[in-house]
Amino acid sequence: MILANSNQTHSLHLNIQIDFDKFSLNIEKEFSLKGITGVFGHSGSGKSTLLRAISGLEKRTTGKISLNNIDLTNSTKKLFIKPEHRKIGLVFQDSRLLPHLNVIKNLKFAADRCQNNRLNFNDVVRLTELSNLLEMSVNDLSGGQRQRVALARAILAEPNLLLLDEPLSALDKQAKEKLLRLISNIQHELNLPILYVSHSLAELQQVCDKLLVLSQGKVLGFDNIHAMIHQLNYSGLGEYTHQQTSLNLPIKTNNNGHNLAVLALNDTDEIYLPSFKDNNTNKVLRCFILANDISISLSEPINSSIVNHLNVKINAIIPQKNNVLITASCQLMKNNEITEIKNEQEFFINISTFSQQTLGLKVDQNVYIQFKASAVRTNLY
Repeated sequence: MILANSNQTHSLHLNIQIDFDKFSLNIEKEFSLKGITGVFGHSGSGKSTLLRAISGLEKRTTGKISLNNIDLTNSTKKLFIKPEHRKIGLVFQDSRLLPHLNVIKNLKFAADRCQNNRLNFNDVVRLTELSNLLEMSVNDLSGGQRQRVALARAILAEPNLLLLDEPLSALDKQAKEKLLRLISNIQHELNLPILYVSHSLAELQQVCDKLLVLSQGKVLGFDNIHAMIHQLNYSGLGEYTHQQTSLNLPIKTNNNGHNLAVLALNDTDEIYLPSFKDNNTNKVLRCFILANDISISLSEPINSSIVNHLNVKINAIIPQKNNVLITASCQLMKNNEITEIKNEQEFFINISTFSQQTLGLKVDQNVYIQFKASAVRTNLY
């Protein structure tokens, strides 16, 4: 079941300005759309406004928007393609289903409006796990079920681009985990480019390939998801983000017999975390460690209840008020293409200036970092 041509290069070109009374969105950016691209920023940074502009719902947009080299908005040429003709799907925070129709009729409404259907209706139902809900009234569905119906409805319209506007914001933890897995599976199976807006960096870290960061209506950065999260450690968004280490590592086992999962960092080093169900078909795990959860020791902590300890080299020490942010690195698995980031894994450690001075820490020094298994966090299990 393939929606998009796997050989096709999807691109989005933005050169837009939208002015409000107390806020302006100004973006000039062109980037390829491959996989899932996250859009992150604090409240009021322009995330949802950007999606509204791309989808054609924000008529105050001036400038140019083109998808796959086809203009959707071009104010110079007085061109504005209507939302229903843009071949762009949009899923909101609230599902916005048709309340007088049951699940199957909501889905058929979208499928019937699509010309030259390429997707099989039953395949989409299977992919979004809705087979047992088709005859139910949408008013009787849980929040997570409603979002799955909204997602299926958007897919059945067979868009060239799918926009997700904080689709998990109103869901509980279990529903969030389920929908995150579905979003990832949908992208891989349909090869459908997705722009995913969220105020949760943890959500985006789990499923996105790249990350676009907005601040006060402007682009703060755009890069590989792991590299961009690490760049945010140095940004002025500390009020909205936690400094952290982003990881994407091979799974050696999901349970070592002691209720601990084991990830392979390199030929000799492993990382332990709480065990999880073995439902990751890619056999890799995305996870993160907050900088405050990592400590430093000058010698190897052999006799310690803390199971994770790694030998690293300090690359940078950056003062931050009464603390310092220390960047350290160690080698990754050789020829490991899974990480998509360098052959070294960076770790970010936040400790007090007092601790840094007491230990005499300096750049190029080899030290040991340590962190509990419970400090390794993931949202997919």
